[in-house]
Amino acid sequence: MNAPSATALADALREHFDGIVVPIWRGPGFNSAMRLAYEAVGTDHQPASVERYRAMACARQLFLFTVVGDAERADTLFDSLKTYFQDHEHGGWFFSIDAEGKPLDTTKDLYTHAFVVFACAEYARRFGNRDALSVVHLTSALIGERFAARDNLLNGALDADFATVKAGPIQNPLMHLTEAWLAAREASKDSAFDQPLARLGEAIARHFVHAPTGCIAELPVGTPDNRLEPGHQFEWYWLVKQAGGLLASSGLDEALSRAFGFAQQHGVDPHTGGVAAALDEGGRIKDPTQRIWAQTEYLRALATRAAQGDEEAGTRLPSQIERFQLRFLHPGGWYECKTETGDVSRADMPSTTPYHLATAYAALPR
Repeated sequence: MNAPSATALADALREHFDGIVVPIWRGPGFNSAMRLAYEAVGTDHQPASVERYRAMACARQLFLFTVVGDAERADTLFDSLKTYFQDHEHGGWFFSIDAEGKPLDTTKDLYTHAFVVFACAEYARRFGNRDALSVVHLTSALIGERFAARDNLLNGALDADFATVKAGPIQNPLMHLTEAWLAAREASKDSAFDQPLARLGEAIARHFVHAPTGCIAELPVGTPDNRLEPGHQFEWYWLVKQAGGLLASSGLDEALSRAFGFAQQHGVDPHTGGVAAALDEGGRIKDPTQRIWAQTEYLRALATRAAQGDEEAGTRLPSQIERFQLRFLHPGGWYECKTETGDVSRADMPSTTPYHLATAYAALPR
């Protein structure tokens, strides 16, 4: 009997997504009174007690219901994003609100702003909402003005009125801003995003690329106790390939090709296929936790390499899909985190994870 193809295995993942994952957030995972998804649900699909709602989580849910074509729910979430999280006094977006819908953490967080741009760009592209496209342009302009740091980098967080820097440049929000501006460029067909993307790519290459491995570090190179996250190398690999010539001047394409090999060699368990959370700069495991998002990024990067003709990646992809399905999915949803020995270390299911599943599954063969 022939082994299942990557396409058949990927179809099974998408069937689980459509039949199990999405209905959680259409039903018990959605607070219809607040018109927001709960932050997480348990294995019984019931939400825990509500302490907060985050703008980033709302944006990711907006992306989810955009890509599944649910215009009514997407419209609701876009309206909720503006109603609850938009700061009309100082501009930008609050980090979180409390259970009653009042501002809780008023930090201006670059990661949050990047996801607002990303989700609104996808929503505008899919459904033609001009208000969402306006949000994309206004928020992008605000990011460039208010988050600016040295040498074309951007700060990670500021206080509510942008007067005080709370966190300097950090890899993860810069990566998601790259993702967001690529989506904004696609949605708007506006070449005005080309130069900011090129500048950002060059700044990341100068300050975050670990030269011996090509990996993009979590903190600027030279920061004590820095770390390299395999999942982020796989995520960056896909992003740089998507960007094509837009990031060509940065040299990130060559660096990330090396980073992929380093992350696969040192960060992926050869027996289980589990992707570790973090390595040190020598490739030793620094955090062995296996988070589901890192597994999905490995799948997406493998699929990208396979589509480009990498025979090893094409051979590895079907078995990796199968191992992912067995290790991280179950009939009620998914396991958010596991230990290296396979024990569940986080059992609840966050509302932010379907974004990772959707983006990975979209890259798998059909």
